[in-house]
Amino acid sequence: MAYDFDLYVIGAGSGGVRAARFSAGFGARVAIAESRYLGGTCVNVGCVPKKLLVYGAHYAEDFAHAESFGWSAGKAEFDWSTLINNKNHEIQRLNDVYRSLLTNSGVTLHEGHAKLLDPHRVEINGQVYSAEHILIATGGWPQVPEFPGSEHAITSQDAFFLDTLPKRIVVVGGGYIAVEFASIFNGLGADVTQLYRGELFLRGFDGSVRVHLKEELIKHGIDLQFNSDIERIDKQADGSLQLSLKDGRQLNTDCVFYATGRRPMVDDLGLENTQVKLDKNGFIAVDSLYQTNEPSILALGDIIGGVQLTPVALAEGMAVARRLFKPEAYRPVDYNHIATAVFSLPNIGTVGLTEEDARKAGHTLKIFESRFRPMKLSMTDDQERTLMKLVVDADTDRVLGCHMVGPDAGEIVQGLAVALKAGATKQIFDDTIGVHPTAAEEFVTLRTPVAS
Repeated sequence: MAYDFDLYVIGAGSGGVRAARFSAGFGARVAIAESRYLGGTCVNVGCVPKKLLVYGAHYAEDFAHAESFGWSAGKAEFDWSTLINNKNHEIQRLNDVYRSLLTNSGVTLHEGHAKLLDPHRVEINGQVYSAEHILIATGGWPQVPEFPGSEHAITSQDAFFLDTLPKRIVVVGGGYIAVEFASIFNGLGADVTQLYRGELFLRGFDGSVRVHLKEELIKHGIDLQFNSDIERIDKQADGSLQLSLKDGRQLNTDCVFYATGRRPMVDDLGLENTQVKLDKNGFIAVDSLYQTNEPSILALGDIIGGVQLTPVALAEGMAVARRLFKPEAYRPVDYNHIATAVFSLPNIGTVGLTEEDARKAGHTLKIFESRFRPMKLSMTDDQERTLMKLVVDADTDRVLGCHMVGPDAGEIVQGLAVALKAGATKQIFDDTIGVHPTAAEEFVTLRTPVAS
């Protein structure tokens, strides 16, 4: 059968664009459909604008520290609208970059909502196209649980477009998005309370990291309330919000920000016209080659519920493109030693196993930790401390995990990820000469294990 395209991609986020561009580069006839914005969540309402807001929030600390280094300036004032407008201009620029990347790669761009008609046909804007392969890469969407007054809560999608910065805000959630936005709003001057229904946020991260960040966020003035959850939200006559908590307490605030989970975007995709199956959590079920139950239909990225990080979606997109159209270059995605950063203030950088997971896996461990004030703060009154931690297999000397809480942690952990990927031992770390004076050199000067 003659098809209109060799590959039709639904969703122009990071994974979809990567698969489309490289498939076209390998000689395939490719089209991609997008109903919202080019670049997906990361570029538009995720990693990129969030990082820009983190930069903005960090200036409060820089201004506070400047006087200790001899700078005298007038009182710093922050304007939310300037930050948001400049952020919007940058995102629009990136949208144009993605458009150019696609069109210059020879990919046909269809802007609209695409729906599957059967395993090989897609309908969009009243037109029907056929493809030998169809790739679903529609990602996820934040959701707020339903309870009385939940309609008054916002999510990360809304936070990037608020008209004004709330004076008081309650952040609900214990994942990295909640932690990051608590830091953002706090740094920009809002009075921030963070609620989390569990004992301690960032479940799945190393225990030392979780405790250390808790201590630092408290120093920054964030009101952390664990074992707390909202039962209802009532809007008051003055526009403020009254929160009734499940433990009987009440809080008053101007804004409630929910970051308690994301759902897969399978809405109106026409999956019922195919044999594509969903798993128990509503994500598209795929095998190790990203194939669904329907041989012609693949899926990747956040829609399959795996490791939900932009670089992972990029790697999956590349793997699909190579397997389909350049099989001699194909290699599967290695999900081990994926480095990640949390852009709280201070940042988290982590790669490899946590101490807890390493012990569960049966490793006998040596743990190396260091806590210190960064040199930049030595002449200031700021008492923020950095944490660095190595998890080492005591039998093989191999470094199993690297964890950091402190300035530029994400930048530092990227290089460590290469070392762990290469199988570096603690001896190799010890034999590496540090860059002085830096915080990063601490990772190669840790000599004495902490008590187990």
